[in-house]
This record gives sequence, C-alpha cells and structure tokens, in this order.
Amino acid sequence: MNKTDYHINLKIGKHLHKMIITYPKVLNKIFNELYKHKIKPIIVGGYIRDFILNIESNDIDIELYNVASLQDVEKILKQFGNVNNVGKSFGVCKLQYENLDLDFSLPRIDSKISQGHLGFTIKVDPSLDFKSATSRRDFTINAIGYDIKNNKLLDPFYGVEDLKNKKLKAVDINKFDEDPLRVMRAVMFASRFEFDLYDALFCKCKKMMNENVLLELPPQRIFQEIKKLLLKSKKPSYGFLLLKKIDGFHFFNEFNSLKEEEYYDIIYSLDCFKSYNLCDKKESITIMLALLLSKFSTKQIESFLSKLTNSKKIFTDIMTYVQTQFNLAQLDNYNLYKLSTRVNIEIYSYYLNAVNHNKKNKDVKILLKKAHELNILNKKREPLLEGKDLINFNLKPSKLFSKILEDAYDAQLKEKFKDKKEALAWLKQYLSNF
Repeated sequence: MNKTDYHINLKIGKHLHKMIITYPKVLNKIFNELYKHKIKPIIVGGYIRDFILNIESNDIDIELYNVASLQDVEKILKQFGNVNNVGKSFGVCKLQYENLDLDFSLPRIDSKISQGHLGFTIKVDPSLDFKSATSRRDFTINAIGYDIKNNKLLDPFYGVEDLKNKKLKAVDINKFDEDPLRVMRAVMFASRFEFDLYDALFCKCKKMMNENVLLELPPQRIFQEIKKLLLKSKKPSYGFLLLKKIDGFHFFNEFNSLKEEEYYDIIYSLDCFKSYNLCDKKESITIMLALLLSKFSTKQIESFLSKLTNSKKIFTDIMTYVQTQFNLAQLDNYNLYKLSTRVNIEIYSYYLNAVNHNKKNKDVKILLKKAHELNILNKKREPLLEGKDLINFNLKPSKLFSKILEDAYDAQLKEKFKDKKEALAWLKQYLSNF
C-alpha cells in the first residue's frame, strides 16, 4: 500500500523523539476534498495507537472539525463510495475505500443518563477543540490524534508516554465506569498489548466487577471483547489472569469451581494454541473457547456461554471438541474413520496439542500421518451406499432406511467392503439376514 511519510517530534517525558507517521496515500483524495469545504480531518484513536506500536491496521477513524452536520459530510463522501450511516445517532458514518474501513465522526459530548452502554445522550458539537472532544474516550492510548493539515501529533492526555511505559490509563477515571463495557475493554487491551493497569484503573475495574456491571450489557457486547482478547493477544493467559485479579469471577462464576492449578492449566493451553498461528478466526475462537471450558461440566459450559451468546451452533461446536474423547494409543483405522466423522482431524490436532501443552506432540504427528494416508485428514469417508441403493433392492423409504444406512456406513468404516461392488454384495447379504 502506498503511504505518505511525515516526520513528527514526539515529546515523551523529558526526551524528544523523532517518529515517522504514515497513513495510506489514497486518503489524500478524500482529505483534499474535505479541505475544499474548510473541513479539518484528524486521524484519531486506534490507527495512531497501533502505528506507534508498529501494528498494521486498515481501520482508520477520522474526526472532522469545522463542519455543521453529518449530512454535509455524507454528501462529500458519496463520490468515494457507498456511505453507511448506521452510526448516525452517534455522529458517525462509515466508508469502505481502497480496502480501508473508514469511520468519519464529528466531535461530540456523551452524557450518562441511564444504565448500560447505550444509556447516553449524544451531543454533536462542531465547536469543540480536540482535547474536549477526546475527553469522552476510554483510555489515553486511544485519545491520540494526528492533525494531517498541520502535520502535528495531538496528545492531550499523554497517551504516547503510556504506550512507551506499557501502561493502561483512563482518560477520566471519574467517568470511566459510566460505560460498563470499559471494564472488559481494559482487560482486552491489557492482554492484547501486555500492559499493566495504573493503580487507579485497577481499583476502578475491580469495583465495577464487584458491582456486577456486566449484567447491564447484552451478551454479544461482552463476547466481542472476549473474541478480541483471544484473537489479538499473543498470550491470552495475560488477560485471563488479570480477569481473575480484578474479581472477574464474580460475573464468570463458573471458574470458581476450578482449583488454581486447573485454571492455570487451561489458560496456558490458550497460549500454546496461539503459538500455532491458525489463520481461520472462526475456528480459532471455537477451539480456544473449547480449551477454556475443557474442565467444565456441560451445565457449566452452558452457563458460561449464555453470558456471551445464545448461539446453539457455537455450543454444539465447542462440545464436539470437549466431548470427543480419543485415545492416541488407539490409532487403528476404524477409530480414525470414526474420529473423522466428528471432527476435522487436522484442526482437531491443534486442540489436542494445546490441551496437552504439546506433551503428546509425537502421538499427534502419528495421528496426522495415518489420517493423511487414509485420506481423512480434512474430511470423512464418503458412504458407498445411499438410499437409492436400498430402493434398487425394492425397499420403500421408511424409518428403517436410517438404521440400514447407519449399519452400512459402520461396516464400511470397519473395512468390510472397499468399493461399490463389494458394498452391494454386503448389502445383499445384510438384507437376507435382516
């Protein structure tokens, strides 16, 4: 991606450091159009934070100053693509442009009026300065901006210094608990970047957990932060250890049933899994949740997941991993064929390695080798006999079909026949004794 380079002097503590700030060059087309309308764009938040931490990102938040309304912004942006105004009530509109996910917002003030993450009145105020506008943000590391026009870094709450010191600090500790989701965001960001919480923030998070503020949130909002923690942390154990320290088990009380060594065992299995760098995000989430819940009863798994989602599929997928008991010493063909009907063996091997902390790596390699030889590494054996074959034997469709096909498939896995001709001969013999 083509980028424009800018040199910026960053004051960190008593020292002056030079840093090159870059953003995708294609954005200049949009910025130049905004300048024509006297609008001042400032890149703010996650993109600047991640850039300083040397993390690539295609998500860019841009706050716009000197503009009266979001409608005026939308008119300008329409020439660059379809504008999504789903966040209109929050003074936000979205645009996908050149593989970039852009959020354009107007400076605003949030006022707490009721419980929950939606219990705010939003007042868009074009006259706000950058410090006033960013005072509503959660953490100092998310309140850093870059004034493109004037080639200037804006850091009113010293977020750059906190990035350097690997510390997570609230912008306004007195208003931090107005949004209950922030306690989970604190755990997520601390885990993602392996940051420590300032004492005041740690105490505030602990207080929020003990007040059970997460009950004010819809499960999917909590799940989003858990997923970010799992996917974006190099060591998810960091976040779950912090969750324990701030009394997060007051809400996730299922963990209270575990012995301390059991808890350490499951959270470090998450770190093992992350070292494999599995690319499929959906599968990764399923496996990591299965690892996290591997020592729970079915009832406890249901209870934990109810705090994140009402998806029956997620529950079923997780239970498939947790309940699939496979003795690595029993690597005969039949057991391998049966295993392939329950899981993708290649993906399952990651779960096996992680849950055993790589202690059975040699056995798992043998499993993968045999599965590859049997051509069932990523799929189960296709049945040689189908319903139409039963009809050809003058059988009428009935409930009995399922029983016959089930027995036929089991016989196939036991290698009682190896091709269609042998399968039909087996079926003829089977039906004669039925």
